[in-house]
Amino acid sequence: MEFALSQAKKTCPFLHITSTSSLRRLSTLPAGAKQNSALLTKAQQCPVMSKAMEQTQTRAVSTSRVAAQKPTSSVKAKAVESAGAAAPFADKPATFNSKSKHFDYESFYSHELEKKHKDKSYRYFNNINRLAQKFPRAHTARVEDEVTVWCANDYLGMGRNPVLTETMKRTLDRYGAGAGGTRNIAGNADLHLRLESELADLHHKEGALVFSSCYVANDATLATLASKLPGCVIFSDQLNHASMIQGMRHSGAQKKIFRHNDMAHLEELLQSVDPATPKIIAFESVYSMCGSIGPIHEIVALAKKYGAITFLDEVHAVGMYGPRGAGVAEHLDFDLNAAHPTMGNGSIVDEIDIITGTLGKAYGVVGGYIAASASLVDMIRSYAPGFIFTTSLPPAVVSGAMQSVKYLKVSNAERQMQQINTRVVKSSLAELGIPVVPNPSHIVPVLLGDAASAKLASDELLSEHGIYVQSINYPTVPVGEERLRITPTPGHNQEMIDHLVHSLETIWNRYGFRRVNDWAAEGGRAGVGMPTPAQIEPLWTNGQLGLETPVVEQQQTKAVKQSSNVA
Repeated sequence: MEFALSQAKKTCPFLHITSTSSLRRLSTLPAGAKQNSALLTKAQQCPVMSKAMEQTQTRAVSTSRVAAQKPTSSVKAKAVESAGAAAPFADKPATFNSKSKHFDYESFYSHELEKKHKDKSYRYFNNINRLAQKFPRAHTARVEDEVTVWCANDYLGMGRNPVLTETMKRTLDRYGAGAGGTRNIAGNADLHLRLESELADLHHKEGALVFSSCYVANDATLATLASKLPGCVIFSDQLNHASMIQGMRHSGAQKKIFRHNDMAHLEELLQSVDPATPKIIAFESVYSMCGSIGPIHEIVALAKKYGAITFLDEVHAVGMYGPRGAGVAEHLDFDLNAAHPTMGNGSIVDEIDIITGTLGKAYGVVGGYIAASASLVDMIRSYAPGFIFTTSLPPAVVSGAMQSVKYLKVSNAERQMQQINTRVVKSSLAELGIPVVPNPSHIVPVLLGDAASAKLASDELLSEHGIYVQSINYPTVPVGEERLRITPTPGHNQEMIDHLVHSLETIWNRYGFRRVNDWAAEGGRAGVGMPTPAQIEPLWTNGQLGLETPVVEQQQTKAVKQSSNVA
């Protein structure tokens, strides 16, 4: 019994943090009580136990694991505009009966949470503690239980790079822990100014401004700019990040949404607005949940044609693309920017009005920023509440971020290895028919198609295979496109890759999850199994990666050699 409880505690977040005495208390009802125990109520909220309980109530218990865990039927996916978008089912207004004359706040909270459990969008946070000296390994709540992390946004492992950590230690010793205040009150250090100069240079812009996160940078910049421009209209890609959507809402400006990467639709919307009206086209370079790439050249051309300014979110691209890590815009003119990495060199980077990025992903620290003309940066600095009224980043964080930016301006080794590992993972999964949403970037989205299956796959990878990959559900992705989001890093070796692929194959076989052929039989979903699949080439070319032959061919050659050795 003790062994069973120990194993259950490793798998279940609730059991893991709940003592045996608390479980006993929750399962006990007062004499004469008619309602369910608190423990049963918790079980009804669990995505695994609730399904088992529903099946027990409606039919006899089955011993078939495959039948019990079969993915739900297809749901026509609809793009999600934001995290606050309406759920895909009608929800009646809540009424709360209470003897008190005051509003029952706790019942309201419980009702809202119950809705999340009902539509399977409730989020469970795993206790994952990344180990700097064992990257990409981490321990769970039990220090002795180590797992391999396959979903972190520290794409290049810079968070544990001595270039950052040693600099941050020295800065901490000299300047202390906190910044001391807002940028206007004691929090504007030389380190902040030097970091902003590095970022402005990176993106070929006159100025840059650092925020506490890129969520805040996007929100504050769009809200401030669009509210100040008279009669401004914002044109937003359908799959833009929630931070951008929030900024648009806060601005109060009119918003027109164009279908994802659909330039004909964008132009149609631009034509509907007076040429003299201020306009902002907001889009991303790498869309992080599907891995698609924004058509930067085409959007810039339309912006010029119709008198709009461009707002490009490079959050999932900075550090990852381009000869100096400036992002996809820099990468599009790779050779030019490698030879002449300066403003005015004629590259597409110069044509983008506002670029936003993060210091918390490929750069391995935390924070966000914008880069633009000196006057625009100064206006946001002077008017944006999200910048003015918040404590500035601590000196140690700023110094680490600056060293990371400077280091990745001259080192391509980390991003090249990351891209090579991504190719290996994608090709290995393709050979097995495990469905990966096709894209040219570093993201590996493995399609499940429903929330319960995605959660089950994630839980089993963690509990049985020592692999951590978080499931992605609505509202982050549309209903029916739930997935695992895998992000290879330079630190994942071939043994780790083989283990990941074998573990996914085991889970797909056990539960009969749909493969590419199954999705094709249903007409395709999220780019998987489409009748006329798009031909997609990686953004990083073989030449840019220093490869003479494609990675897939290298794998095949390796397999042949191994077979010969065995023979």
